[in-house]
Amino acid sequence: MDLSNLKPAAGSIKNSKRIGRGQGSGRGGTSTRGHKGAKSRSGYSRRFGFEGGQMPIYRRLPKFGFKNINRVEYRSVNLDVIQALVASRKVDVVDMDVFIESGIASKNDKIKILGRGEFTAKVEVKAHAFSASAVKAIESTGGQATKI
Repeated sequence: MDLSNLKPAAGSIKNSKRIGRGQGSGRGGTSTRGHKGAKSRSGYSRRFGFEGGQMPIYRRLPKFGFKNINRVEYRSVNLDVIQALVASRKVDVVDMDVFIESGIASKNDKIKILGRGEFTAKVEVKAHAFSASAVKAIESTGGQATKI
């Protein structure tokens, strides 16, 4: 056996329907498109969301909600994560560079520190925003919470 006598499995290869090649072929005339109507015409393509002339769902349902263009999206980091960072990296200032190097945030993220978990490290934490409980926990250990 070699490459010259390989063949596909029986029944795995099918010939495509040759349509529109005369009445004798059995697929001439309307060429499997049925009689008249938009879908039988050449160049027809259905618009996205078209429901056959019925009022489409995106027009039947009312609009709702809005998107606040002034919303600021923060990447949240809890105190237990910072505690683990300090323990593993032995740093005394936790800022954007530390978060980026450790993979917690990317350079375009804004960071908000939240107060979950045990926190015992005496470090300066620099971030874009802090929750009240996080500031209280950081300052109770002798550290500093600095907004960037």
